[in-house]
Amino acid sequence: MDWFFGFKLHIVINNKGQIVAAKITKGNVNDRTPVADLTKDLQGVVAADKGYLSKELFAKLHQQGLKLLTGIRKDM
Repeated sequence: MDWFFGFKLHIVINNKGQIVAAKITKGNVNDRTPVADLTKDLQGVVAADKGYLSKELFAKLHQQGLKLLTGIRKDM
């Protein structure tokens, strides 16, 4: 299928489970697109699923002082 109807909810929570940032995107938007807005004022570690995995995103977050933790893909 080349189409998708719906939306995605991206949420950043802290170590206490409190919502720090949230963003809703269309279902066909890449998961990595809203990360810059969501992590603008954060520091520390960002844990995410495999949809957020990319060298470019890792480098951007590293420049901000954030460490990106994700799972690894089977083809890595």
